[in-house]
Amino acid sequence: MTADMNNNEDTERGTSGDGATAPGGGGVLGTGPFVPRTPWWHRWHWRRLMRGRLRPALAAGLAGVLLGGTAVAWQTDTGPFAGGRRACWSALDSTDVTALFGGEDTDNEDTGNGDIDSVDTPLDHDPIGSEGPSGQCILQSPDGSRVTVQVHELDTRFGGAGDQWADEFLSARLAPLGGGLLGMASDTRAWLAVPDGCTGRSRTGDGPLVIDVATGWTVYDDVVDGTERDRLARTVVKLVNHYMAGQGCDGTLADPVPRLPRPAGFFDERADAFCGIEGLRTSGQEWAATYRPMVTQGPGPVRTCDRDVAFDHPGLRLMTIEDPRLAALYHRQSTQDGYQLKAADPEDGRGFYRPGFALFQANCQTGDVTFLIRTDEASHAHIVRTLFPRYVSKEATRLGCAPLHITLPPEPGR
Repeated sequence: MTADMNNNEDTERGTSGDGATAPGGGGVLGTGPFVPRTPWWHRWHWRRLMRGRLRPALAAGLAGVLLGGTAVAWQTDTGPFAGGRRACWSALDSTDVTALFGGEDTDNEDTGNGDIDSVDTPLDHDPIGSEGPSGQCILQSPDGSRVTVQVHELDTRFGGAGDQWADEFLSARLAPLGGGLLGMASDTRAWLAVPDGCTGRSRTGDGPLVIDVATGWTVYDDVVDGTERDRLARTVVKLVNHYMAGQGCDGTLADPVPRLPRPAGFFDERADAFCGIEGLRTSGQEWAATYRPMVTQGPGPVRTCDRDVAFDHPGLRLMTIEDPRLAALYHRQSTQDGYQLKAADPEDGRGFYRPGFALFQANCQTGDVTFLIRTDEASHAHIVRTLFPRYVSKEATRLGCAPLHITLPPEPGR
C-alpha cells in the first residue's frame, strides 16, 4: 500500500528531488442477484462486523445483502459460503489480495495478518444518474489500510470541471494500459473501461462503464512506484475479465504490465516547453520556478500535465482527452451556459471559458477530443488566458486535428 485514506499527513508537492527526464511527447460478477462468498482469509465473525470495525454505512449495506438464512450461513461457514476463497464478487483470489496489501501473508494467524475484512455491495443498476450497473467492494487490513473497488458508469453530468474522479483517475501519475484498452494505472489508482464488444457501445453522450481500484490518498513522491503500479494494473484487468466472463462475453484481456511505459515523475522543463510542449510559453514564471510538472507517460486516452498537487487535487492542470469514449465525460460541460469560446470555423467544435477555467471539445477526424486548462488560484487565472489558445493549437497539431484556432472572450467585467 502506498498510502491509506486515514493518512493525515500533507501530501508532497512536486517542488524538490531528482527530476525525471521530460516526456516524449460463472456469472459471478454480473448484474443478477448477488451471492456473497466468504473469503478464506476471513477470521471475523458476523457480530464482529456489527461491533463497528467498519463504517456503519458499510455494515448496513452488507446487512441488506445478507437476506434470510444467509446470515446463519455466514456464521457457520455452511451453505453458499462454504469453502469460499475469493473476494470482490469472487473476482480476486488470496494471491491477488495478498499482492494488493504489499505481499502480506494473509493466512498467517500467528502474525495477525489473517484478518483482511471484505465487504461487497451488490452489483445493480443505479436509478440515480446512471443506467449502468454499479457496486463497490472494500478490503481493509487491521492497520487500517484499505482498497476500494468500484463498478460504475462515468457520470457525464458531474465528470467535468471539479469532479473528484477526474482529479484522481486522469492524473498525470497514471500510465495508459495500452493494447487498445481504455484504462490507466499508477501506484495508488487504476481504472479500465469494459470493452464495447462486451457491453455494447454507449449511447452518444454517455460515459463508459469502468471498474476502478483505489488504495487511499496519493503521496506525491517524485517518481511513481513501478511495482505498486504493476500490481494495480494486473488487478483491474483481472476484475474486468471476471466481469466479462460473468456477462458471457468471449475472450480475455492480456496482462498489460509488459507494455506499460516507464513510471511518470516530476521533471525540470525548459522555458520554451511548458508542460513539455515544444513552443508553449507562459509569462507566469512562478509556475516554472516553483511547481515542477508531471506529465502522462506514453500514448493513450489522456495526456495530463499536473502541477502543485495536494490531496489528489492539482492546482494547475492542462489535459487533452484523446479517446472519444472518455471525452464524453466533458460533453455536457462543453455546452453549458457562460462565456462561449469561438473557433475560426464554427464546425471545429465548442467550449466555454470562465476565470481560471477553459474547455474546448473539438470535432477531430478520430472523434471528439477535449482540451482543458484549470487553475484554482484566482491570482493565477491569467495563465488560462495566456496558454489556452496556443495549447489547443499545438495539441491539435500533435493529434492531426490542425489547424484549430480559438478565441477567448474579453475578460469578464471589462
